[in-house]
Amino acid sequence: MKLKLACADFTFPLLPHDHVLDLIAGLGIEGVDVGVFGERSHLRLDRVAKDIRGSARELSAKIRDRGLELSDIFLIPGDFRTLAPNDPAPEMRSKSRDLFQRILEFTARCNAPHMTGLPGVHWEEESLELSLERASDDLAWRVEQAKQVGVTFSVEPHIHSVVPTPPEAERLVKMTPGLTLTLDYGHFTYLGIADAAVEPLLRHSSHFQARGACKSRPQASFKENTIDFARVLRAMKRLKYRGYVALEYVWIEWEHCNEVDNLSETILLRDFLRSVKL
Repeated sequence: MKLKLACADFTFPLLPHDHVLDLIAGLGIEGVDVGVFGERSHLRLDRVAKDIRGSARELSAKIRDRGLELSDIFLIPGDFRTLAPNDPAPEMRSKSRDLFQRILEFTARCNAPHMTGLPGVHWEEESLELSLERASDDLAWRVEQAKQVGVTFSVEPHIHSVVPTPPEAERLVKMTPGLTLTLDYGHFTYLGIADAAVEPLLRHSSHFQARGACKSRPQASFKENTIDFARVLRAMKRLKYRGYVALEYVWIEWEHCNEVDNLSETILLRDFLRSVKL
């Protein structure tokens, strides 16, 4: 397996975007994951959605000029409930689909091969089963829309989602034709779930996000990290995984994620991943 590394642009939120891209290129990392969020991203969702062509043209030029590749476009409209794909209200799901199509067009115009979204949440006023079924139905539609423009679409299972554990994430994939995962072990490590229980999800993954984590901390330093990334890479090789491994440290107050040195940790994890004998 040839290791393809990427780095998230939202790892360095305090730098101007041009400087972030310069830094990622300077780190010798091939790809860049670009966040398009309602909050806290360099490319703000409202601006991109208003000018799809201009935004795609500008980003593509910046990526090309630095010899980078776009590895993923990550769409997060706001908090986990904002325009969720499984919102119980039909009018909100319609708005969510419209936004998805706009950012999918942006992804395709940037020639990015991959787009990540969120899977939705469990709405407390209804059963988990109903929330999961509605998520599956809408995500299947998104998979098909992405397929038509040559983009692979995936969702990231996460702590507060409708699929917060590996069995639930696997069930969602199996009930949703064509759906793949953007897998981040850290969301499960935080809950005390062992690597071995997460590993089966690798066969369903088209993108992988890597950062240190340990129980009760979805982001931790390399020294405190308990994820066996060497085992992860060897499992990827066995499964013939062909996607990117994206270094995805974040700098937000949520769950103490602003308490590590993102630049140093990115370098430490980059060097470790490259040192693994495959």
